Amino acid sequence: MNTHTHTHTHTHANKAGFALPPLPAPLRSLVQRLPWQPPSLLLALSLQRLMWPKLRESQRRELAGAVVAINVDDLGLQCRVWLVEGKGFAVAPAGQTPRVRIRASSSGFLRLLKGQGDPDRLFFERALVLEGDTEYGLLLKNTLDALGPLIQWPRAG
Repeated sequence: MNTHTHTHTHTHANKAGFALPPLPAPLRSLVQRLPWQPPSLLLALSLQRLMWPKLRESQRRELAGAVVAINVDDLGLQCRVWLVEGKGFAVAPAGQTPRVRIRASSSGFLRLLKGQGDPDRLFFERALVLEGDTEYGLLLKNTLDALGPLIQWPRAG
């Protein structure tokens, strides 16, 4: 298994000017202690609605079976999801080691979802960090590139 870690520093604002206020330390500490399953369910349901219909059958097979951990650093939020072949996205089973961990600030993930920067650029800007199986991470990145934006955000004005 190829493993690689990219390091980063947090920023709360993205290139489009979107910024979230920093979460107060006591609240962030509380969020970090919460179980990972409830936010993981919300993420799995969101991916099922936004990403699953866009995936080709071959992409679904290639991505299936691996646990992906998502850490939203500025919020202290942790999620673990996987793609179940033939069924879709689900909360990862407890006790399974993530094959890949993706860390970013909330604005970094929002940029990725909105297609405001390709994943390569976000990695180079250190807005996203990939840890774990580099081969699987590259597969995931290439799939996201091919799908394009997962959400459409209304323009201001």
